[in-house]
Amino acid sequence: MTESSTLRSRLRTAALALTAAVVLASCAQDAPQDTWDPAGSEAQKIHDLQWPIFLIAGIVGLIVFAVVAVCVVKFKDRGQPIPEQTHGKAWLEYLFIALPAVLLAGIAVPSVAVIIELNDTDNADCVVNVTGQQWWWEYDYPIAGDGSICGYMPSGESGSIVTSGQMVIPTDAKVVIRGTSRDVIHSFWVPRLNGKRDMVPGRLHTWNFHADRPGIYAGQCAEFCGLSHANMRMEIVALDPVDFQAWIDNQLEPYQSPEDGTLAADGEAEFIAQCARCHQVDGLTDADGELVVAHPEDQVYSGAAPNLTNFATRNTFAGATWDLLTEECRDDVWEADPENFGERYLAGVDRDCLNAIDLRAWLRDAPAMKPMYTEPEQLEATDGLVRGMPYLALSEDQIDSLVAYLLERK
Repeated sequence: MTESSTLRSRLRTAALALTAAVVLASCAQDAPQDTWDPAGSEAQKIHDLQWPIFLIAGIVGLIVFAVVAVCVVKFKDRGQPIPEQTHGKAWLEYLFIALPAVLLAGIAVPSVAVIIELNDTDNADCVVNVTGQQWWWEYDYPIAGDGSICGYMPSGESGSIVTSGQMVIPTDAKVVIRGTSRDVIHSFWVPRLNGKRDMVPGRLHTWNFHADRPGIYAGQCAEFCGLSHANMRMEIVALDPVDFQAWIDNQLEPYQSPEDGTLAADGEAEFIAQCARCHQVDGLTDADGELVVAHPEDQVYSGAAPNLTNFATRNTFAGATWDLLTEECRDDVWEADPENFGERYLAGVDRDCLNAIDLRAWLRDAPAMKPMYTEPEQLEATDGLVRGMPYLALSEDQIDSLVAYLLERK
């Protein structure tokens, strides 16, 4: 086989491999973090900007690859004399300077305009405080002066709402998050609703979100932040105004203790003994009627742990890493029509739909499921405080009761 035929064979192989990769990539159906499928005004602005830029870059890339291929084949050294060396043509050099400058200017001007629009946080309809820590997100809904939350007045008494894993927002509303971090740099990214925004300790960053229709929009931390960076996910749940009002009212309902003599009542006692040092459940009282207040700053390096007040109203746990719902029930929520989504999401998690396998495994040995610290000696650097949930050495009976208790937290 001659050298030219060998080269042609390699080029054909490379072309086939590239074609196969493009075809296989286009076959992907389950892409909850698809940047090419915007679901809100901010994401739409990014989409409208990126596709012509990718198109221009693709055309330029094809031209460059074609020119390189021609040069490689046509001017390959075959033992011919070295061509006469001359200086370049000035007009051609000026052209190769002017063309990239025009292209870059054409990209830069609309890019700067979109960046300015994306950073406009005036006239917000809803504000949510977002705090990142290893390895989960906390969402705190501030109370306005009139007692409303995100512009919605609770039907009962007003109060604070603090949750994790899933941030719930109203549709067709300008939602501004105020983000920071308690430990290292994290990055908040929900591709179908907006781009990335870093959350830096000691600083406050704002970012806009808008959802056109009800649904769940997946995201993840986009800044390496430690061992479980890949397990630090988040979901934004968009509800229509009626369902969002129902969500607020449910979140603020007074705490109800489990019925005496039930497994859930045993779980409440276990929770107070084992979990309440870090995890807050609003309204929980001990046997003496005193409010149980968590103090995670004495246990966890970040100084915080997820608030579990309405645990069973969420679809995920442990930093949105695992689903609380079984696969079938999860599909019923995720794939619901916009008209039915709110009802199915607000139903929460019951025993029939509970993903008990993963939840029990988490309570049994959390560090085995989500890497948090590699060696016990590393605790010396954090004054004995752990990064994430520690191993609690719970018995199976304790786990049974805790699961029963958590299921009633809705």
